[in-house]
Amino acid sequence: MLSTVKTVIVTEPSIPTVASSSVLHRLPPLPSWTELPDDLTANILQRLHTEEILVTAQEVCSTWWRVCKNPNMWRIMDLDHEHCRRYGLKEFKNICRCAVDLSQGKLVELKLTGLAVDLSINYATERSSQLRCLTLSESQIMGYVLPEAIKKLPRLEELHLCVMLIPNPTDLETIGISCPMLKSFTYRNHWVVNLDVSEHVVAIGKTMPNLHHLQPCGKWIENRGLEAILDGCPHLESLDLGRCKGLDMQGALVKRCFEQIKDLRLRPVSPPSISYQDGDYDSDSSYYDIYSSSDSDEENDSIHYEYN
Repeated sequence: MLSTVKTVIVTEPSIPTVASSSVLHRLPPLPSWTELPDDLTANILQRLHTEEILVTAQEVCSTWWRVCKNPNMWRIMDLDHEHCRRYGLKEFKNICRCAVDLSQGKLVELKLTGLAVDLSINYATERSSQLRCLTLSESQIMGYVLPEAIKKLPRLEELHLCVMLIPNPTDLETIGISCPMLKSFTYRNHWVVNLDVSEHVVAIGKTMPNLHHLQPCGKWIENRGLEAILDGCPHLESLDLGRCKGLDMQGALVKRCFEQIKDLRLRPVSPPSISYQDGDYDSDSSYYDIYSSSDSDEENDSIHYEYN
């Protein structure tokens, strides 16, 4: 007797019956995305670029509009001119001013990127006296604009500059005097070659006594510049001189660096058998990280760095 074989044909899901529909009706409805807590909505919106929030997001619904009007939404701001090119320079300036106005003085961290920064920096600092961290990246700022803008930031603790025009030593003294709480200072310049920053770091040593972290970028620095930093910045924990030539790191000076600074980054020594081009040192991969340790004084004193 032959066995009966059942053929099963897979079809599209069946249409829900009245009984199954009643089960679905008993499930609690999913919450609307407009009913999320305001702090969670703000957290989501803050992942957008500032101009996207102002131009698009706040126009989506009344909930997002309300959240975007809260000053706490604008405590941290990152404005990049590259993202606003389709709006033009005037529109970029207006976007920055609108965002600063919405912060109502609660802005604590600001990053401005692009060539149009000088159009907005004064307006931002005039209305943001509580600012703690300022970053100006890939910016071309006139020499007189920067110190005048930073004069208005007495609570500033971090200043990071990646600018095309180097502040002169007098400007750095003005910044140091105006910002007595400054703990971290970074200066980078990728456009000026063979830059001697000896006078600049001397100015830093004179006027920034509370620095914990310092990264000056230049092609040349003399020993007197390093000594001024060690004398004037007793709280310094990290010092990055990885792009600087000119130091004669021997004996007492190198010993003092190890004793005073926990994290010291120096230009690497050229092995005698290898001829390095000057540009080879500009890549971050060529840095040596040198940390202060519990080694004996004799071991530290015997370290000798040569600079070509």
